Amino acid sequence: MAKEFIVAIELGSSKITGIAGKKNLDGSITILSIVQEDSSTYIRRGVIYNIDKTMTALINVKQRLEKQLQTQIRQVYVGVGGQSIISMKNTIVREPGTATIVTQGMVNELMDTNRNMSYPDKEILDAITLEYKVDAQQQIDPVGIQCTRLEGNFLNILWRKTFYDNINNCFKDARVGIADLYIAPLALAESVLVEADRRAGCLLVDLGAGTTTVSVYYRNILRHLAVLPLGAMNITHDIASLQMEESEAEKLKLHYGSAYTEAAEIDPELSYPLADGRSVASAKFIDLVEARVEEIVENVWAQVPAEYTGRLLGGIILTGGGANLRNIEKVFRDRTHINKIRIAKSINRTVDGTQPEVTAEDCRLCTALSLLVKGDMNCAGSPITTGLFSAKGDERADSDDTGGQDQHLSDITPGRGKVMTPEEKQRKEEEERQRKEEEERKRREEEEERRRREEEEKKRNSPIRKFGRKIKGFFDKMISEDE
Repeated sequence: MAKEFIVAIELGSSKITGIAGKKNLDGSITILSIVQEDSSTYIRRGVIYNIDKTMTALINVKQRLEKQLQTQIRQVYVGVGGQSIISMKNTIVREPGTATIVTQGMVNELMDTNRNMSYPDKEILDAITLEYKVDAQQQIDPVGIQCTRLEGNFLNILWRKTFYDNINNCFKDARVGIADLYIAPLALAESVLVEADRRAGCLLVDLGAGTTTVSVYYRNILRHLAVLPLGAMNITHDIASLQMEESEAEKLKLHYGSAYTEAAEIDPELSYPLADGRSVASAKFIDLVEARVEEIVENVWAQVPAEYTGRLLGGIILTGGGANLRNIEKVFRDRTHINKIRIAKSINRTVDGTQPEVTAEDCRLCTALSLLVKGDMNCAGSPITTGLFSAKGDERADSDDTGGQDQHLSDITPGRGKVMTPEEKQRKEEEERQRKEEEERKRREEEEERRRREEEEKKRNSPIRKFGRKIKGFFDKMISEDE
C-alpha cells in the first residue's frame, strides 16, 4: 500500500465518513479507502451530543481504515460544521477627526478590534473582511487613501465553545491525532465552486441529512453563512409518521421520492406497498415530501440578504445527499426565480477510485473530498506487520507514532479556515501586542521627527532668522567687494 496518503474525517449527522487518498502530480486524487459509521444516534444536526459513542465510532473508523491501508494512521484532517456554526456581521469605525492617510497599521487595528469581539458562549472561528468604507466610498484596500472616517465591515464565523470541548475530548480519548481542523462549509466552497461563481454572486446549498448549509458569495467574498436545522432526514421523519420504521421510510423516499410532481401525474388510486403488508397512498406520500421540500427551500431563500437576491448571476449550486431528490432543481427555480441551477455531484478535480461511493458521484462525498483536498501533510504512520513478529512490530510502531496519536486540537497550527485553539490565540495575542507596541514606538518616533523638523522649519523661517540671514548676506557682500 501507499506509504504516503492523506486522511480526512467528516462528522455528519447521518454518518461519520473516513476517507484516505493520495494526491497525484497532475492534480487528481486517487481514493485508497473509504469507511463509514452510522452517526444518527450520537450526532444531531452536525453537533456531537454523545461523546462516548462518537469516540467509539472514531476508533472504529480509524481501525477499519488502517486495516484496509495496512498502514497506521498518525493524523487526520477534520471538518467542523453543523448547527453550531453561525455568521454575524460586525462594523468597526475609526474617525481620526482630521484628514488622515490610511496606513496598514490603521487597517490592522480595525481587524484586531474585530477579532477581539466577545460573543456570549461563542468564539470566533474565522473573520472575513467584506470591505472598507473610506468616508462614503467602498474600498477593498483603503491603504494610502485620505479620509476623515474609516469603517471596516467584517463577517465573523462563530461556534459554541461547548462544541470545541466535545470535539477535542472525542479525538483525544480516541487517540486520533488531528493534523488540522477546517470549517467544512468553507472547504466545500473551495472545491465545488469556481472563481466565476463566487465573483458573479452565487448561492451554495449543502443539503445534508440533519442540516442545510447556506453560503452566499458575491464579488469573490463570502457574504453570509447559515446552518438550518432542516435536512433530508426531516423528509424521512415525515414519511415515517405514516406508521412505519424510519429505515423503511428512507427506502420509500429514495425509491419514490420527488421534490415536485405534476398534478396530472398524481394517481389517487395508486399506493406503495410496505413490508408488513400495508400500503401508503401515493397522493399522501407526495404531499408529505413536497411540503417538507418547499419548507426547506423557502427557509434557504430567506437566508439570502436582501441586497444580494437580485445579484446572484452565478446562480444556485446544490450539493449534499439531499440534492439527489428528483426535481429538486425545479422547486428551487420556482421559489427563487433563478434559472441558473446546477448540482455539484463531485468536486472540481479528477477523483479516481473503484469504491462504489466514489463511482456513484451522488454529491454525498463532496465535503469529505474537499477536506482531503485541503490536506497537505502525510498522514501515514508505520506499516502494519503480520506474522510471527507482528505483536512486537505493532508495539514498536505504536511507540514510534505516539507523537502523532497524542496530538489533538491544542497542537494545531493556525491558518486560513482553520480553527484556532486557546494556545494559538494566546500566542497570536502576544504577537499582536508586540506588533502594536512596535508600531506605536515607530509612530512616536515619526511624530517626534516630524515635530523636530517643523520646529527647525519655524526657526529657519522666523523673522529674526530671516533678518539675520539678510544681515549676514549684506556683510558677506561688503567683504567680498572690499576684497
